[in-house]
Amino acid sequence: MPESRPYPDRHAELVRRCQAGERQAQYDLYKQYAKAMYNVCLRIVNHDAEAEDVLQEAFIDAFSHIHSFRGQSTFGAWLKQIVVNRAINHLRSRRLQLVDLDSQRVGDDGGTDWADPEPYDEGGVQFEVDRVRQAMQQLPEGYRVVLSLYLFEGYDHEEIGTVLNISETTSRTQYLRGKKRLLALLA
Repeated sequence: MPESRPYPDRHAELVRRCQAGERQAQYDLYKQYAKAMYNVCLRIVNHDAEAEDVLQEAFIDAFSHIHSFRGQSTFGAWLKQIVVNRAINHLRSRRLQLVDLDSQRVGDDGGTDWADPEPYDEGGVQFEVDRVRQAMQQLPEGYRVVLSLYLFEGYDHEEIGTVLNISETTSRTQYLRGKKRLLALLA
């Protein structure tokens, strides 16, 4: 009886060939996923060369542990988790400091409080991909990472809190402040 996988994976044959040690299959998988995974890295680390390094390390990890892939998700989802973890670990090595807002009063830094309660007209802002990318690069690292994980990678605030070792409340606040700052940059 054929093995039933909960998630059909169009690259299952390439993965099987990789698990058998076939180098050409590794190269073919790399070609299939490199661009998308590079974009994930770049959104998180915000530096071209570092994103390339993180990408290479993530693929090395993936191919080194390909035998642990059991098809519980698609290969792409499995690989993306490795890439995101690698990128976040890279940020940690750069000493990313996210302030835990549960332990500090908001606005004590003397700067603008971006999380004020007044509504913001999101509908009036025209979103162009290049402008958004440039604006994202201008955000403080904490805002950019939380926004990227939430908006682009599909993490919820509980997951972001766990991955970044911050509270769920801090993740939500970083997201709201980052979103408002991003919209201000785009306006």
